[in-house]
Amino acid sequence: MPASIQQYLMRQARDDRREFVVGACDVIDQVVVIPALAEKEALFETLHRLSANQPSELGRTLVICVINNREEGLADPQDIENNRQTMTILRSLIHGYVHAACTPADAIEQQSRQIRSSGLRLACLDASSRGMEMPEKGGGVGLARKLGLDRALSLFDYWSPARKLLFNLDADTWVEPCYLSAVRHFLEDQKVHAAVVSFSHRPETDPVLAAAICCYEIFLRYYVLGLRFAGSPYAFHSIGSTMVCTPESYAAVRGMNRREAAEDFYFLNKLVKLGPVAGIRTTSVYPSARPSRRVPFGTGQRMIRFLEGRQNEYLLYDPEVFRILKRWLETMGGGGRQEAQTILTVAARIHPLLRSFLELNRFQEVWPRIRRNHREPDALAKQFHVWFDGFKTLKLIHYLTENGFPQRDMFSVLKDMFDIMNIRYPVAMSEKTRSNLDEQMQILNVFKTMQ
Repeated sequence: MPASIQQYLMRQARDDRREFVVGACDVIDQVVVIPALAEKEALFETLHRLSANQPSELGRTLVICVINNREEGLADPQDIENNRQTMTILRSLIHGYVHAACTPADAIEQQSRQIRSSGLRLACLDASSRGMEMPEKGGGVGLARKLGLDRALSLFDYWSPARKLLFNLDADTWVEPCYLSAVRHFLEDQKVHAAVVSFSHRPETDPVLAAAICCYEIFLRYYVLGLRFAGSPYAFHSIGSTMVCTPESYAAVRGMNRREAAEDFYFLNKLVKLGPVAGIRTTSVYPSARPSRRVPFGTGQRMIRFLEGRQNEYLLYDPEVFRILKRWLETMGGGGRQEAQTILTVAARIHPLLRSFLELNRFQEVWPRIRRNHREPDALAKQFHVWFDGFKTLKLIHYLTENGFPQRDMFSVLKDMFDIMNIRYPVAMSEKTRSNLDEQMQILNVFKTMQ
């Protein structure tokens, strides 16, 4: 085991005494971690799809399912029962048989037989049963991922020469038969330490749900497009079920955080400070687009908000905020060795709001320290992006939006942004596009071909 991983396990890993059920775990080169809360129906469909990957990949893979909930009184009793049933079926599969509760007419029975015959190796971490539940505070998806990822570090066959990989997946996210091999080939060929896999929410037959997820995906992809236009190193999607990294990089950023939501955003925000987070386009994952209130924001909450009609969802950031960001990043890329006050003067010329944002974030105090400690141009540029990270970038965009450039109609914004970037748009975008789902899907497909 590499020394950095040993040190992480001693200093940062959670001291966890929860039950961990696993079968044979020799020659493990990659581990897929799946947190699951009341996901019996979804989880076994996802495992079934994972089991369709090549036998050579399954032979080096372990899938850790972290079944989790808070204690009785804080968790829904139905969720606890769902988790109990899930663990019963998982334990049976780990020990090589299909549980008797799965009847021949049951979809889970058919999925279980395919999983068992495929050779997919499973493990179950019990963060659900009495005495092993998640804590009331900080007991969300971030901690669930962390429990599984930390456990994975001690299971790798470090004597094997193959590169070791940590995959993050969600219980409701489907994968392709080439998922494991495509991700491995990419990380080995590109020699990168972390990546995000292409994604596409599964299509909905209900036209209202289809409109909701199409609107949300356009919002997500437009934001990343704007960051890419600006030249930001943080121009990638932050979706938990797309994340892959090496154990060494996981340990280097002190592991997964324990946030209730946005754990993926903050985890990737740390990983990119070690080196670029690449994008894998040779395979995709397919999350569910279901409404959900489990976390305070994200896909589920956005779907609910759309369905309830609480606000106009067809709004996007004004392209001008990305123009300002672009000029700011160009300034720091070309003349970042200047003194703080000189840079603030340049920032004011870009836009007065940029200067006020920097002053609010104490740039005038931070920058002199960075310059003193990092005199080489490359090191200085790297430290600038450590300070002006993905979170600060988002804060700047919100600040500009709230104080000068309010969000505008989605399709007017897209027309302007596509023109700026010389992207050919497939439809004559206007406010009428809001009521035309076919046109919206065509726009979304343009984004998918770019990202």
